[in-house]
Amino acid sequence: MKIDRLIGIVTILLQNDKMTAPGLARRFEVSRRTISRDIETLCKAGIPIVTTQGYGGGISIADGYKIDRTLLTKEELQAVFAGLSGMDSVSRDPTLARLLAKLSDKGQPAVPEDMIIIDLASHHQALLTQKIEQIKGAMEARRLLSFRYCYGKGEGIRRIEPYRLIFKWSSWYVFGFCTDRQDFRLFKLDRLWDLTILEEAFTERELPKEGPALGGHLTKGRFHLRAVFEKSEKYRLVEEYGIDSFSIREDERLVLERDFANYGHMREWIFSFGDRVYVEAPKKLRDDIRQQAKDILEMYAAGAEAQG
Repeated sequence: MKIDRLIGIVTILLQNDKMTAPGLARRFEVSRRTISRDIETLCKAGIPIVTTQGYGGGISIADGYKIDRTLLTKEELQAVFAGLSGMDSVSRDPTLARLLAKLSDKGQPAVPEDMIIIDLASHHQALLTQKIEQIKGAMEARRLLSFRYCYGKGEGIRRIEPYRLIFKWSSWYVFGFCTDRQDFRLFKLDRLWDLTILEEAFTERELPKEGPALGGHLTKGRFHLRAVFEKSEKYRLVEEYGIDSFSIREDERLVLERDFANYGHMREWIFSFGDRVYVEAPKKLRDDIRQQAKDILEMYAAGAEAQG
């Protein structure tokens, strides 16, 4: 909707000293002509927007401008504050304080009732905040990132062109183009360390439509799972995949069928249920479970023999 885009443009300009028309066009996925019309509309509404031409030019809002809170309903204001508070929980940038000041009424911050509280931090908040700030810096400067990454087959050094920071499924990810794999990849922040911003710059690529949204980029898979879970695991299936993700048999056990993009992720997930799941397919996963059970028995037998 146009009104949503106009509010979005004002919010972005209040957070940034200056933005270019092409940058706003990419941000809202519209043409530069549409952005020009939006700027004209905002000027007519009395918002002091300044446009400068030439090198270093761009679009900005005059210093000292504050948003008239009467433009926002109580519900809209609560949503803005909840979102800003969530970002403030993982950011060193005093974004919340600056925007609260701009939303103030005669110098008195209008903090609405905290009906919704969002905390995006993890148990490792200090380290997570540092990673997020470094990644943001690399994205803004269009510089390559290097880090050590831990995954199912071990660990290794990755170099990426960072494009998006994404919070989904209770975890933070960085979405970027991996120069080693020559493809877009998603990396979980909890699994990477030794993060370094390199001197090498990159030219922005066109992103896959499903990638930044973290939808089909991960969920389209070729590993089909069919498994039967004990009814005690219903809470996990509901939490992770939704109430409609499984069917209930007469014996109250739960049948789940789902495609996975990554075999290692599927294997790790199933193993976490122990003896509370029975895998019907794929056969490779059934074989892996049998092998794991055999390895565990041999390990404990060897341990008992060593202890005498």
